[in-house]
Amino acid sequence: MATSPKHNANELVEVTTAASGVRYVTLNRPDKRNAISTPMRARLLEVLADHDHDADVRVSIVRGAGECFSSGYDLGSSLMDEAPYHSAPGDGAWTRQATDGWFSIWDLAKPVIAQVHGYAIAGATELASACDLVYVADDARISYPVVRVASPPDWQYHQPLLGMRHAMEAMLTGDVIDGVEAVRIGWANRSYSADSLGAEVLAIAERIAGIETDLSQILKRMVHRQFEVAGGRAAMRAGQEFQALAGHQPSVQAFRADPLTAMKRTVSERR
Repeated sequence: MATSPKHNANELVEVTTAASGVRYVTLNRPDKRNAISTPMRARLLEVLADHDHDADVRVSIVRGAGECFSSGYDLGSSLMDEAPYHSAPGDGAWTRQATDGWFSIWDLAKPVIAQVHGYAIAGATELASACDLVYVADDARISYPVVRVASPPDWQYHQPLLGMRHAMEAMLTGDVIDGVEAVRIGWANRSYSADSLGAEVLAIAERIAGIETDLSQILKRMVHRQFEVAGGRAAMRAGQEFQALAGHQPSVQAFRADPLTAMKRTVSERR
């Protein structure tokens, strides 16, 4: 007999105490390389929102179980079935869903840190970029190969966060970068050896947890508000129509006939 969806969702995201005021929020599908299904995404957003109302939590660290942070969206599932919130239907419904979800992390009161090891692909890079701080292993492998076969990103953070030149290179190549390069181009704050990543991130989280939440939320909102005044959030939303338009192109329609095979071929080519 199948277990209930709620039970499954709880197992997909594991919450544990890392230190006083700090919680680990672990993507827990290691057998699927932490592919982000709709139940996992819904549970992740629910957990982070719950932390906003938990006086014992001041900082959340999002990480992945097993060999990697995440392989990206679960292309073997229907990403819009039982979505956690409403998105206007029609062309672009999925990218609107993804965009609103990742922006909801920005809009939380409490800081969220991404701890990236192994690899982060496509939608996983969106999740990491939605976090307030990003720390990576030196040998992490970060990429958005979907741009080579399917569409622009679902949450289009590249140009607003990385600048025009780095964004253009990422979009036109889909190439893999390591953690050191991710820091150089502004995708991450800092990189560390794989062995020391966890300890270094926890030390940073504990420093942040030393700030009272009533003040840290103001500091977080100030930075995001300044980014919005400069047009960053509007720029990300403006890309939704281009993601929807890509779906009408002949090459993308061919991709959709067998997306998993096409993605595996693209990733294999880069290796």
